[in-house]
Amino acid sequence: MTTPERVLITGGASGIGAATAARCRAEGWEPVIIDRVGNGIRADLSSPDDTARALAEALAGGPITRLVNNVGVVVPNDAEHQTLAEFDLALSLNLRCAFQCMQALLPGMKAAGFGRIVNMSSRAALGKELRTAYSATKAGLIGMTRVWALELGAHGITANAIGPGPIRTELFDKANPPGAPRTQAIIDAVPVKRVGTPEDVAHAAAFLLDARSGFVTGQVLYVCGGMTVGVAGV
Repeated sequence: MTTPERVLITGGASGIGAATAARCRAEGWEPVIIDRVGNGIRADLSSPDDTARALAEALAGGPITRLVNNVGVVVPNDAEHQTLAEFDLALSLNLRCAFQCMQALLPGMKAAGFGRIVNMSSRAALGKELRTAYSATKAGLIGMTRVWALELGAHGITANAIGPGPIRTELFDKANPPGAPRTQAIIDAVPVKRVGTPEDVAHAAAFLLDARSGFVTGQVLYVCGGMTVGVAGV
C-alpha cells in the first residue's frame, strides 16, 4: 500500500482551510494542518519562531510537495486609523508566513521535481474600503505567486493564487446575519446571486493542486461568483 501524498495547509482547522483539507482527503492526499486550534499541529503562525517549529514538526515525516497558504487575518480599519500593530499582524500572518512555508518545503519539492503551491489571496487585493493592511498583503501574495511561478517552473513546481469573493463561513455569518438587508445587498451584488461556500474555494484549490495542472502557473483564479468581472484586468 502506497503512502498518501501530503498537503500542508495553514489555518486548516476551520472555514476554507477545513473544506480544503476535506477535499484533499477525498482526492487521496493526506492534509497536514498547522493552526492555533484543532487537532493538527498547533502553532501561532503570526510568530516566525513558532512557524519554524511547526514546519520542522510537519517535515519530520518527510518532504511535503503540496502547499496551501491559507491562514490569514483581516484587521478592518480605515486608512487614517489603521494601526501599525494591525498592519504588522497582517503582514506577518498573511504574507511572511506564506514565504516562510514555501522556503521550508522548497528543498523537498525541488528534489522530487514536483510541487504545487496555492496561495489564498482575496478579491480585496483589487481594492476594498477598510482594508488597507489586508488588501496590501493579499496583493503582495499575488506578487509573490508570480515571482515563484517564474523562478520555480523549471523544477516542476507551479504557484497559483485563489481570490475568493464573499464566502459563507462562520465569520461571514456573524458579520452578515442570514436574512439581514445588508446580507441581501451582498447577495444581490453577486452575478450568480448567492454567496460562495468554502467548498467552492476548496474545489478550485484541488484543481490547482492536481498533478495534471502542471501547465497552469502564475495565475489568479477568482472564486467570486463573477464579482470581479469588469474590475480585474483581462
